[in-house]
Amino acid sequence: MPRRTKEDSEKTRQLILAAARKEFAKRGVGRTSLDQIAKSAKVTRGAIYWHFKNKTDLFFAMRDQICLPLFDQLGDDQLPADANPLDGIEAFLLEALRGLEEDPKIRQTCEIICTKCEYVDEFETVLDQMIARCADLIGRLAKAYALAKKRGLLRTGADPEALAHDTYLFFSGMIRLWVSDREGKVIRKRVKAMITAHVGLRRK
Repeated sequence: MPRRTKEDSEKTRQLILAAARKEFAKRGVGRTSLDQIAKSAKVTRGAIYWHFKNKTDLFFAMRDQICLPLFDQLGDDQLPADANPLDGIEAFLLEALRGLEEDPKIRQTCEIICTKCEYVDEFETVLDQMIARCADLIGRLAKAYALAKKRGLLRTGADPEALAHDTYLFFSGMIRLWVSDREGKVIRKRVKAMITAHVGLRRK
């Protein structure tokens, strides 16, 4: 395929994803049709099917635009041999918060995931895939906590696996509450301090 054609194809794909975010945020995922997304993106319905199998596939592609970069931050190659793994976990949580505060695409996608999607009908199977992603992140957190324990950085008696599950619940709850606190009355002003305190309780 000529280079220009590949560039045009990717541009169309990004237009469709941007239109999907816009329409999902406005109507909710269940009430949004592919025809509405096509109209918003100014492409044909066939163009959507060229890039995505169905609305569920489109939803996951939209979600992966923000989720995969976040998950990758806790990969083994992101923790140098002399780094403090607990600092890495705190940096991961702070970067997630920074994305919510500064990146409209991340903020809108999180709002859709948390408040604009009912996981029923064709989206019922989405939950299984989301749980798989949860398990992946918990596994990365557990490795980081285990490394901190090995280096004598973790508080005495702490179990890396239990801490990983606890941090995942903190992480997912933080995002959901931040999205819901639209006027910033409860959570948004305090999240940075909450992150520091959360990781601080794990430090030796």
